[in-house]
Amino acid sequence: MRRAAGPRLNIVAGPQRSAFATVRSLLPYLWPKGDTGARVRMAVAVSFLVFSKLANVTVPVAYARAVDALAGKGAPSLIVIPAALIIAYGVLRIAASGFGEMRDAVFASVQQRTVRRVASETFQHLHRLSLRFHLDRQTGGLSRATERGTAGIEAVLRLAVFNVLPTLLEVVLVVTILWNMFAPAFALVTMVAVGLYLAFTLLFTNWRVRIRRQMNETDSEAQSKAVDSLLNYETVKYFGNEPHEAKRFDDAWARYERAAVRSQVTLNLLNLGQAAIIAVGLAVVMLLASEGVRDGTMTVGQFVLVNTYLMQLYQPLNMLGFVYREIKQGLADMEQMFRLLSLDEEVADKPGAPVLAARGGAIAFEDVRFGYNPDREILHGISFRVPAGHSIAIVGQTGAGKSTISRLLFRFYDVTDGRITIDGQDIRDVTQDSLRRALGVVPQDTVLFNDTIRYNIAYGRPGATQEQIEHAARSAQVHDFVMQLPQGYDTKVGERGLKLSGGEKQRVAIARTILKDPPILILDEATSALDTRTEQEIQSALRAVAAHRTTLTIAHRLSTVVDSDEIIVLDAGRIAERGTHADLLAQNGLYARMWAMQAEQTETEPAN
Repeated sequence: MRRAAGPRLNIVAGPQRSAFATVRSLLPYLWPKGDTGARVRMAVAVSFLVFSKLANVTVPVAYARAVDALAGKGAPSLIVIPAALIIAYGVLRIAASGFGEMRDAVFASVQQRTVRRVASETFQHLHRLSLRFHLDRQTGGLSRATERGTAGIEAVLRLAVFNVLPTLLEVVLVVTILWNMFAPAFALVTMVAVGLYLAFTLLFTNWRVRIRRQMNETDSEAQSKAVDSLLNYETVKYFGNEPHEAKRFDDAWARYERAAVRSQVTLNLLNLGQAAIIAVGLAVVMLLASEGVRDGTMTVGQFVLVNTYLMQLYQPLNMLGFVYREIKQGLADMEQMFRLLSLDEEVADKPGAPVLAARGGAIAFEDVRFGYNPDREILHGISFRVPAGHSIAIVGQTGAGKSTISRLLFRFYDVTDGRITIDGQDIRDVTQDSLRRALGVVPQDTVLFNDTIRYNIAYGRPGATQEQIEHAARSAQVHDFVMQLPQGYDTKVGERGLKLSGGEKQRVAIARTILKDPPILILDEATSALDTRTEQEIQSALRAVAAHRTTLTIAHRLSTVVDSDEIIVLDAGRIAERGTHADLLAQNGLYARMWAMQAEQTETEPAN
């Protein structure tokens, strides 16, 4: 195995990534390899950004010169020159706005394509992570982490490209103009004010991000509790634990409430400090400009120019504080999703692994050892063979390791020692996709998608025709039941198939597997949760789907495996007995005792 089982990792509160690491993880999606179109759109958007800001910082120059011209004497100054400057002023404002809108329009496709790529990769990566990972997590928390992550990416890209970069470029251009056109003091005061503003915002926001992380933790906790409780609705009702569930949910939201209040109070303090820094900087620069006008070293137009530049900077700088806070919060949200993407796959295909060449579907377990934890081995040197087209049953008490065998065959985990082969090929050497295409399973706990019966049957072979779906349904003896429903195959089955009975769900699962048409079939406690009558009805459908296939039956009820070519009795992870039903009864060992016990229980059922 590539990774030993370790302590449970909380996705939300795990090791923190730096903001730089999160941004670095995002950059390849903005400039993707092999996607020339995306790169061209990104370059065009940046060009429009530069043109927009160049036009924007030129607007006050035209405005100031028009003021000076209007303040002068003589007809040419009063008519010709101001008109041209005013027209130039209008054209520059249109250009600044137009380039900005074109930048936004071009970058929109870059932004949305990036969000889509990251979301899709995260979704696929979650499916590639091991069963161990998913058994150790709560689906609600994973869903919230992904949802917040994609929203965070969208916010960071929008604010960085539409606000941060334009504002920083404008600050540089304005400082350069003030330095060259006026005394260096103007540029220095502006730079100091901007620097203090940014430093104050940075330090204060970094403190606030810790509060945001706490909000994320408590939010995920509340959502996870809600999803877990609703998924187990019937269990909650069985035990009358609605008040208990409500208290757990409310306690989580109470912690979120405290964090949210702290976040708002610190936000108000941040806004106050930012406004004070900008106001002081603006007042100092205007005092310098007023002295210049009084001394005759500056014109009224230049006074207006300085004032216009500062007022022009004030609004984006004021927004920059909000933008920076949102970006930091977005980065904190993205951090969780990129941490998910950074998790290694416990079970991965070898480089260049070939597809499984499934011929007849012969299975072999060769001295297989496995444990979910390194210090507790579950299977102790299991060896058996199933010839192509034959059937084998694995029985034993609860905890003997029966279901572990099916999980290893599907390669949800890799064996600790030994090997598993199909038609002579080690399943670790072939691709997982091709391996699982060769396997079909009817599990004990059939979970259906909250969609139609048609969709759930067709899940065995996406794209199957209605005729193929109905043929599979007839083979599974569920077609007549479906046709009695008002909406037929368009009937919604509810979340996890809760609108159907256990037998109906099992028949849908059998139809799904028939439609998949795999060479190897695994029946994992397929009828153990059903009553005896329903079990007998399902058995005929299972015999039909198992015909001419290599079949591995994992069963608790021994009556379902009497026709198997071989029965293996597991006891504490070891093979205790093996043989046909008749052979095992003749041995008068563990299997015979289990048979007698179940036969006695069956005889007493009517009395109950």
